[in-house]
Amino acid sequence: MSKPHYPILDGLRGTAALLVVIFHLLEAKFPELPKHPMHHGYLAVDFFYLLSGFVVGYAYDDRWAKGMTVGQFFKIRLFRLHPLVILGTIVGAICFWLDPYKDMQLVNIGKFVAVILFGFTLLPATTDVRGWGETHPLDGPCWSLLQEYLANFLYAIVGRKLSKTGLWVLVIISAVVLTVVSVDHGDLGTGWGYMKIKSAFIADWFYGKGSEGYPNIWVAPVRMMFPFFAGLLLFRTGKLIRIPMAYTLCSLLLAVLFFFPYYSWNGYFDALCIIIFFPLVVAAGAGGQIAGRWATLCKFSGDISYPIYIMHYPFIYVYMFWIAKAKPEPVAVIAVAVGLFFFFILLAYAALKLYDEPVRKWLKAKFV
Repeated sequence: MSKPHYPILDGLRGTAALLVVIFHLLEAKFPELPKHPMHHGYLAVDFFYLLSGFVVGYAYDDRWAKGMTVGQFFKIRLFRLHPLVILGTIVGAICFWLDPYKDMQLVNIGKFVAVILFGFTLLPATTDVRGWGETHPLDGPCWSLLQEYLANFLYAIVGRKLSKTGLWVLVIISAVVLTVVSVDHGDLGTGWGYMKIKSAFIADWFYGKGSEGYPNIWVAPVRMMFPFFAGLLLFRTGKLIRIPMAYTLCSLLLAVLFFFPYYSWNGYFDALCIIIFFPLVVAAGAGGQIAGRWATLCKFSGDISYPIYIMHYPFIYVYMFWIAKAKPEPVAVIAVAVGLFFFFILLAYAALKLYDEPVRKWLKAKFV
């Protein structure tokens, strides 16, 4: 008997990915979160983790009893995720090298090659070429993919064996830690950096005059632990919500949450979104029904969600520095932003059809 499919979850993953693109396009003009129109767009990462936990449980929980080994699981996940990591790093290296607005004082060919090689492995780079202090300076969103790999490792080693009671304990503890960190920091729009920002221009632009930023890589696993294992728990409990127009309503709710104003109690709001609202969205998406053109839209947006997430940011770097240094007129910024939005969709689809799917097919035939 074949498993039921959750097409609305595919669609919601696409919705979140497109909102991430809009968030980053706006970030170039509004780098400070309190002034950003989409104040909470960074929470799409946490939503992705929750979706991933649900989908990993759905796809693999029953396969361990059928003889799947830990090695086979890692191989499957590596083949699913890593081809686009390689491509994203290559595109990131090309965009960086050709970027006329980059800080030339920070460019060193030896460091550049080292960062590319680290990017291929998805490990945090031990050096920096851009000055942002990022763990993955050629393709920033790869920091969250590293946590996805960690989540898959924890699932294969521990999570798959946990009882529902054990999983509840892990989820509750993770929720408490997440809330404490979110409230203490004021938001969860962090986790991507491992060193102080070296570029004075970037530090002043993002954090204010005289600031050096701060190391924040330790926040990344905190952001991953609750949503991933909450998604796994949601799948195992089977507590789904059935509402009409689930795809439309859940997509609108994500947009409302991401655009919600930035207040002094923002840290509590971020924790509330991840701990309460995101599980409700996934439960409603998994419990909803869809057909016809809406189902086609969900499939398409789900198909391009990962490529668009991993491929768009190298171009965002150039776009950001163009705005910050060239100071173009608002009309030009809007025109370029709209053009980039549609370019990213086409780029994601091309990367999917011309590279990702053929490479994954070849890897599966060769090594599985």
